Parts: sequence; C-alpha cells; structure tokens
Amino acid sequence: MPRWTLPGHALGAPGRRLFRLVLGLVLLVAAAWVAARLDPLPPRFSGTAEAADGDSLRLQGDRIRLLGIDAPELDQLCWDANGAEWTCGRDARAELGRLVAGGPIDCQPEGTDRYGRTLARCAVGQVDVGGAVVEAGLALATDGYGAEQSVAKREKRGLWQGRFVDPKTWRDQGPSGDPGPGWIETLWNGFRELTGARTLR
Repeated sequence: MPRWTLPGHALGAPGRRLFRLVLGLVLLVAAAWVAARLDPLPPRFSGTAEAADGDSLRLQGDRIRLLGIDAPELDQLCWDANGAEWTCGRDARAELGRLVAGGPIDCQPEGTDRYGRTLARCAVGQVDVGGAVVEAGLALATDGYGAEQSVAKREKRGLWQGRFVDPKTWRDQGPSGDPGPGWIETLWNGFRELTGARTLR
C-alpha cells in the first residue's frame, strides 16, 4: 500500500526548500488577509474642522485629539522672556484654527482616549497640523515631531520664548505662577552679570 506524502516530498533537496518557501509565503499572505478582515483600520475622517483647543478638533460632530502633541490648556498662561504673561492656551487654539481653515482636513484615526475622543493624525493638504503647531512653538512633542520641536526651540517660538508650565502639570496641579528661571539660566545670568557675556536667551 503506497505511503501518503506531503506535496514536494518527491522533489530533491533544492525543490523541497523552494516548496517550503512558497508554502510559507502563501500562509503568511493568508494570515495577513485574515487579520486585515478581522481588525480593519478605522475609516478616515475628512471635511471641514474647527479647533476646540490647541491639540483637538471638532469634525463631523466628533471630537478628535491630535496624536503626538500636547498643547497648553485653553485657560493656561505662559511668560515671555521679560516675565510678562501671555495667553499661550488661546494662542495655541488660534494657530490650530488658522491651520484647519486652510482647506478640508483629512484624519486617520488610531483609537480613542479615556474621554471617548478619537485619536488621530490629521493633515490639510500636505501639512501635518500636529507637527505645524509644534513647529510654531505652541505645543510640546510627545510622540514624534522632535525635529519640529527643535526648530521651535532654536528659533525661540511660542512657548520657547520664555517660561511655561508643562500642560500636563497645569492639568494635574492647576494654574500656577511664573516658575522663574531654571538653575542653569540662573547660573548663566549671574556669570553674564560678572563678565558682561551675552544673555542666555
């Protein structure tokens, strides 16, 4: 009685290796197809949006939180290089509003947060609006956007022109006064006064 064998068994060693490779690729493609059907990406959001604050939008009745950035709270204050207060939270919303007014926005959802907001990365044309708010110095980079934040810091834009409280700290601990210069700035300014060197800012 003939013994049953797997297809490709009668082939030589090179043929068996090729058969196993092809079989593995077929199984991999099949698994990817099944996974895509079981857990498809959420549908994209497109349309006209308005800024709710510096890092969230209203679009088609949904609240969308931009991934990768954290902007000052709407009522948050920051301080310029001279210690004068400015409304950084409202300025962040104004910047995001300016960006989304540039045309229809396209957002790719990537989940939801604990408040039920859709988490997404969004663009108007070729402009990633989250990255643009960070580059304007009106939000902190939390996931990606490191290059944009470096530009903002180097150019002393927005938050980086003076002092600010991290938005998370502001949310957790409530409003606070000017945190004052850090110890590096204090040392540098003392050195500058003694030697006449240029200001750190």
